Amino acid sequence: MTDLPSPFSMKTTTAQIAALLEPFIETPLSPSQLDQISTYIDLLLRWNARINLTAIRNEEEIVTRHFGESFFMARHLFPDSLPMTSNPCHPERSRDMRKAHVSAESKDPYISTKAALAKEVLPATSNPPQVLDIGSGAGFPALPLKIWAPHIHLTLIESNHKKATFLREVARALTLTNVNVIAERAEVRAARPDLPQADVVTLRAVERFEAVLPLAATFLAPGARLALLIGAAQLRHLATVATLKWQPPIPIPQSHTRVLSIGVHQ
Repeated sequence: MTDLPSPFSMKTTTAQIAALLEPFIETPLSPSQLDQISTYIDLLLRWNARINLTAIRNEEEIVTRHFGESFFMARHLFPDSLPMTSNPCHPERSRDMRKAHVSAESKDPYISTKAALAKEVLPATSNPPQVLDIGSGAGFPALPLKIWAPHIHLTLIESNHKKATFLREVARALTLTNVNVIAERAEVRAARPDLPQADVVTLRAVERFEAVLPLAATFLAPGARLALLIGAAQLRHLATVATLKWQPPIPIPQSHTRVLSIGVHQ
């Protein structure tokens, strides 16, 4: 059956989405994940006509800049969450894909760092990782992280109530579970006596980055990771947070200036 365009845009098919994401994820997403992305794009475009969620209007650019960068982060944070590994109908194929993925990753110059980091920060446990996204806006990278790794417990902090409503609507439409949207400022949340401790905290395109960076570190549990999608010019601010040990920045595909930077809370 031929892929049908989304009912709102009548442009980008799931096959086109998959092709656009290839440079960022290497391992293809499942059909259900691609359907979730298509639904997400449709909602984003509809809501963006009423509230300012993103300045990007072109669908292909939405896929690469928003979803591509987010999945690029997801694959480095949760390398074991491969789309086919949870398919009980094809366990052997799942194992083969995992082996192929590991083989491909072994050629990545960052693989030794990533493997050591994963072992150090996320030991084998039955407890799902607690992931916190600050200044979630239109939901990137947080909601794609959840699409990539459905087992995580995700909290999104977004002070704009209209944007928070949008995030809840996306989570509902995509049938995502264990997603909590908090409509308040991160500073207010950080001042509460029941300050949540996260295994992973994420930031992308936040205002006042140099001020938010140390605030984000306060949400980290011991040994947790702070993951940033930032411009290379912002790397100079990382040294201001003495409690974090930063890994070498990883260039984002199809970008000359943007990087993924991951720090471990000491």
